[in-house]
Amino acid sequence: MAHNQTTLPCGLRVIYEHRPSAVLYCGYVVCAGTRHEAGADSGMAHFIEHMSFKGTTRRRACHITNGLERVGGDLNAYTTKQETVYYATVLKQDFARAADLLTDIVFHSTYPQSEIDKEVEVICDEIDSYKDSPAELIFDEFESMMYAGQPLGRDILGSAERLRQYTTADACRFARAHYRPDNAAFYVYGDVPFSQIVRTLNKLLPAATCGESVQNSAQTVSFAPPAERVVDKGTHQAHVLVGGPAYAGTDPRRFALIILNNMLGGPGMNSRLNLSLREKAGLVYSVDSYLNTYPDTGFWNVYFGCDTHDVKRCRRLLERELCRFIDKPLTAAQLAAAKKQLCGQVGISTDASEGHALALGKTFAHYGLHRDIERIVSAINAVTADEVQRVAAEVYAPDRLTTLIYL
Repeated sequence: MAHNQTTLPCGLRVIYEHRPSAVLYCGYVVCAGTRHEAGADSGMAHFIEHMSFKGTTRRRACHITNGLERVGGDLNAYTTKQETVYYATVLKQDFARAADLLTDIVFHSTYPQSEIDKEVEVICDEIDSYKDSPAELIFDEFESMMYAGQPLGRDILGSAERLRQYTTADACRFARAHYRPDNAAFYVYGDVPFSQIVRTLNKLLPAATCGESVQNSAQTVSFAPPAERVVDKGTHQAHVLVGGPAYAGTDPRRFALIILNNMLGGPGMNSRLNLSLREKAGLVYSVDSYLNTYPDTGFWNVYFGCDTHDVKRCRRLLERELCRFIDKPLTAAQLAAAKKQLCGQVGISTDASEGHALALGKTFAHYGLHRDIERIVSAINAVTADEVQRVAAEVYAPDRLTTLIYL
C-alpha cells in the first residue's frame, strides 16, 4: 500500500497510508502513558485524556462534543501504559475539520478547574466499575506482579483519593512535559493528498510550537521473580491468569512467539487450549492466550474462567500443552499450517479499518516504521521449527511462570 512519512518543522512525525474510500481515519499518538507518570502522578495520563475534551483556548466542551458529530464523524480517545491516542473518523472532505479539532484538544486544552471537579467523579465511577469486573481487574494485577514497583506495574486509572487532589496546575504541568509535537505522531489512513495533510498540519502547528525537546528518559525495566498469588474475591467462578516474561517489540524472536501464541490460545477455535480445555474436557467457556508487547519489554499470559473445583485440572491441561511445545518440535506440516493461519489473520486484520489505522499510528510513533503487512508475513514465514522450539523452551519454561487466581 502506498504510504508517505515526514517530520514537520515543529517536530511532529506524520505517517500516511492511502486508502481509496470516502471514509478517513486520523489521529494523534502521544507518547505519554502510565509508564511516563511520576510516582505522585498516578492516573495522570488517563486523567489528562478525559480533561482534554473539557475546553481549549478556542473551544468550550460543548463545541468539542459537537465538532465532528454535526458532520456525522466520530471523535474518541484512550490511554494505555505506553501512549494516549486521540482519533477521529470522518468523511474525507472533513479531514481539515478533524485535524483542527484533534490538534486543538491535544495541544491547546486548558483543563479548567470547574470541569476537573465534575469529571473526576466520572473517573472515580469508572474505577469503581472496573473493580467490580474481576475478569478485567485480574489483567492489571497480573501486570503489577510482572513489573512490581515499576511504572509499568501501576494501573492506568490511578486512585480516587489522588485524582480528587489534582488541579489545573497539575494537568498543565504534565501536558507541558509530554503533550508536545516532538513527542507525538499523527497518522492518516484515507484518500487525501499527502501534500494537503502536511500543509494543514504545518498551518495548525507552526515550528514555534515545538520549543525544547521533551524529556522522556529511557527506563530500565525488569521482571519480578515468578510468583503465585491467590486472591479471595468471592466470585461465582475462578478467574485464572498464568504467564511470564516475553520479548520486546524489537526482538526478532517475537515472530516465533507470535506463532506459538496463536497456536496455544489464539482466536481460532482450533487453538490447542480451546480444544483441550473446552472441546474435549468441557471445563471452560473460553480460554485465550495474549502477548503484551512494549518497545523495550513484553510478557505473555493465558486467561480462563472455570468452576473453582476445576482450577487444578485446567492448570494441568495448560501445563501439558506448554510442555508439548517444549518437548517436541513442530512437524513441517504443523508449522506450515500454523503460518498459513496466522498470515491469513494478519491479512484479514487490515480490513478492520479503524484497527489498522490505529496500528499504523502506534507502530510509527514507537518504532518509526510503517506497518508493512508484507514485511510481517515475510518474517513469519521465515521462522523455523527449531526457532519455535527454542523460544518455547525459554518462554514457557515451568520455572518462569507467574500465576494469579481470583476465587
